[in-house]
Amino acid sequence: MASFEASTAKLVDISQTSLFISACAIAFNPLFWNIVARSEYRDKTLTKLFGGRSQTACYALAITIFSIGLVRDFLYERALRHQPSYPLLELDEVKYVAYALVAAGNILVLSSTWQLGITGTFLGDYFGILMDDIVTGFPFNITDAPMYNGSTCSFLGTALLYGKPAGILLTAWVFVVYQIALKYENPFTAEIYAKRERERTDKRTSSKKSQ
Repeated sequence: MASFEASTAKLVDISQTSLFISACAIAFNPLFWNIVARSEYRDKTLTKLFGGRSQTACYALAITIFSIGLVRDFLYERALRHQPSYPLLELDEVKYVAYALVAAGNILVLSSTWQLGITGTFLGDYFGILMDDIVTGFPFNITDAPMYNGSTCSFLGTALLYGKPAGILLTAWVFVVYQIALKYENPFTAEIYAKRERERTDKRTSSKKSQ
């Protein structure tokens, strides 16, 4: 009984530097790609860097985003290893939920990438590489942010697999960071496509007037 009370007395070890490094990595990634993507949209920064080849620049950003995502995941798992476990999170039933969350998260992420393609997934619209139509099929028919929601599910599932309350805390931070990112990304992306529609309308109007 005494050992159980001791194990539950400290759910999150805030003295571990790895916890804060993981939290910083989680916040850094969307901040990085939003700053870089907006710089590209306004000034064609990456396109100029790649000699005017916007598609190549977009693929380079995709590789970068994927790579820093791997680093973030590594730092997250390392942080969990340094944190105390909670006995109730080590039950078999919790593990089943954890596997389900990881599976659901991967399905959301992979299916959305399949639907959007590489450029659609990795901010191609900021490079002027726009989708022809809005994607409405799975998984976008169940959530408007499958990449972010899928990633959040995977973070939570991993936390439960490790049996770490600190992982649940970091997952809550992931959710907050992604919600903030969406508040900036969605209106900006919507305006990119709205601008395209206005240009198409102006072009059709000009064409009719010239006839």
